[in-house]
Amino acid sequence: MLVIAKEPVAGRVKTRLCPPFSPAEAAELAAAALADTLETVLALPARRRVLVLDGRPGPWVPPGFEVVPQSAGGLDERLAAAFGGCTGPALLVGMDTPQITAALLAPALAPGSWDGVGAWFGPAEDGGFWALGLADPDPALLRGVPMSVPETGAVQRHRLVEAGLAVRDLPVLVDVDTAADARRVASAAPGGRFASAFGRLTGAGVR
Repeated sequence: MLVIAKEPVAGRVKTRLCPPFSPAEAAELAAAALADTLETVLALPARRRVLVLDGRPGPWVPPGFEVVPQSAGGLDERLAAAFGGCTGPALLVGMDTPQITAALLAPALAPGSWDGVGAWFGPAEDGGFWALGLADPDPALLRGVPMSVPETGAVQRHRLVEAGLAVRDLPVLVDVDTAADARRVASAAPGGRFASAFGRLTGAGVR
């Protein structure tokens, strides 16, 4: 299991939440989203758990994770490098979908889930993707895919199919980019740290 993430530092993460949130509040929401994500991944039946981090690890990294730095380059290069450090089937998620659960990811992690399957793909509602699993983690499958545009997910999935891989899909999820997204995600997972942080910040008055 791979988690690609940024250190939750004000002004560097979740900047699209500002406004209505301040940079410090956006960083607080990012930290909560990352904590929820890491907690879920810890509960999954993975042989190795890797946090691929842009920034410095802190006491917020729970035991059980290997931390490796993100590579240089665009997001496609950084994702490619993350997969390049794996030798067997690998499933990658980000920190923008704190509503993920073991049940959502179970199809890609159950016994036999890779039999005859080359890739698992988790599409995001905004046109990107929130999860990508590769049976053979070939970095070339990601390099050159345009990132952070409405067609990112479609291009990435087409790349997998073009490579001859049998692709299975995970559910479509909302990822947290805007305040409206944050509200929907908090409602979808009301028991998590993210929902708690969102409720606290909005209850105090969103600026």
